[in-house]
This record gives sequence, C-alpha cells and structure tokens, in this order.
Amino acid sequence: MKAVQFRMARPTNNLTEVVKFYQEALGLEVLGKFEDHLGYDGVMLGMPDKTYHLEFTQHVDKAPLPGPTKEHLLVFYYNSTDEYGKANERIQKTGVLPVEPENPYWKGKSETYEDPDGWRIILFNGVYNP
Repeated sequence: MKAVQFRMARPTNNLTEVVKFYQEALGLEVLGKFEDHLGYDGVMLGMPDKTYHLEFTQHVDKAPLPGPTKEHLLVFYYNSTDEYGKANERIQKTGVLPVEPENPYWKGKSETYEDPDGWRIILFNGVYNP
C-alpha cells in the first residue's frame, strides 16, 4: 500500500461540541472545513504532521445516526510518560473524566474517555509495536 494519508470520517449531530472536544481536550488542529456542501458541514482535525486526520460531518437535517458501542475506540499512543500525563490532565481540565473500559486489556495502562457523542477515546501510556 502506498497511501500517504489516512482519514477517518464520522457523522455527528453535534458538530460544534465534537470539534471543540477534539481541539481543546485532545489538542488536535483544524486542518480544513467546509459549510453547506450539498447540505453538509464538516471539519477535518489532525495531528501536526497531517498524515492522520479525522473528519466530522453534520447534515442540515440532523437525521438519526447509529450510536457507538463501548468497543468503538480511537486510541492515541504516547511514547513518553510525561506527555501521557499531560494529555490526561488536558482532557480532564475540560471536565471530561475517565470511564471504565469495556475490555479489561486497557486497564492499568491507559485511560478511557467519551467524546460528546459517546464515542470512546483511549489515551495509552506506551506505543504499539506489533
């Protein structure tokens, strides 16, 4: 595979709150946005290198959307215990507190949070090395 960027897109009916969460609580940058594109508004957020980013879209009709399960996870890995601690402090300063992970694998090495739509975010103290 020769792809050079990766984007995950997800619809929401709370675009303003979701964008605020990912900016303020997680520190992601707004990479781009659009308004009223055939009834859709959207915002792309990402990490500084812009190779990985999230897109959140909202339709003008705000139709019902499928809800998340407790195993829908977006995992952020930290290669520094200090940076991991700072990330947890940052998210908790916004009033978002950890929730119990569904899968016990995450206990003791990460913290689990929920975004405004109830989708789960994990901050992991370490990196994934397959």
